[in-house]
Amino acid sequence: MTLQLAITGATGHVGGEVARRLSAAGFEQKLFVRDPARAPQLSAARIATGSYTDKQSAIDALRGSEILFMVSASEAEDRVHQHRTFIDAAAEAGVQHIVYTSFLAAAKDSIFTLGRDHWATEEHIRRSGMDFTFLRDNLYLDFFPLFADDDGVIRGPAGNGRVAAVARTDVARAAVVVLQDPDAHGGKTYDLTGPAALSLEEAAATITKITGREVRYQEETVEEAYASRAHYGVPQWQLDAWVSTYTAIASGQLARTTTAVRDLTGSAPLTLDALLRQ
Repeated sequence: MTLQLAITGATGHVGGEVARRLSAAGFEQKLFVRDPARAPQLSAARIATGSYTDKQSAIDALRGSEILFMVSASEAEDRVHQHRTFIDAAAEAGVQHIVYTSFLAAAKDSIFTLGRDHWATEEHIRRSGMDFTFLRDNLYLDFFPLFADDDGVIRGPAGNGRVAAVARTDVARAAVVVLQDPDAHGGKTYDLTGPAALSLEEAAATITKITGREVRYQEETVEEAYASRAHYGVPQWQLDAWVSTYTAIASGQLARTTTAVRDLTGSAPLTLDALLRQ
């Protein structure tokens, strides 16, 4: 039987790689995008236009799809509302199974504030009547170089905490395995991490060694972290998300490593060193 796959986020990093890998493996798929002009041109891929916030457009676009790869929406104050609207649309359109990119420490009281959004989304999916698989990603390893400011300083209240960040390509590889045989992964949650838990000081040293750009970590108090970011003029929820990225690392919640990437894909996840060399 041919799987009726719908892929969101195909214009982004994770969803785009998932779509390309599925295409290369010969799978037919529907790419759910807001802007068709930005959609990748892939063999056996149809374009369906809709958005998470427009329920009717999502219903129309998803109708006929059985399996949905749902990449979490961009960070926004109303992200949970967007997710719930889209999940309800998927259920009404007849989707049977959602594979959702969640967060490693998703919880009602997650220290990383955006982890609370993921928990709320998971809960809504559980109540939707559809089958599900949750890919609980740690922080993305790809973002480490971006943590440094123009002076090459990573600033934040992370203390000596460690984070087992995972490369986006490893999340995509894991997702493709699940999407190719969703029944085998129904009701399961996979905690996707990198192979090692790094301190930000260690991450900075690796970035310096591989890229040649001098990067270092500078500890801040929570109060200093808010003050040093205030000039960006972003809303409070965004400030809370930025600062809690570091306090979540300090708490130890993100230090745990798992074998999920290797177990699913058959190969080890990338280290920061290997990712930067690529």
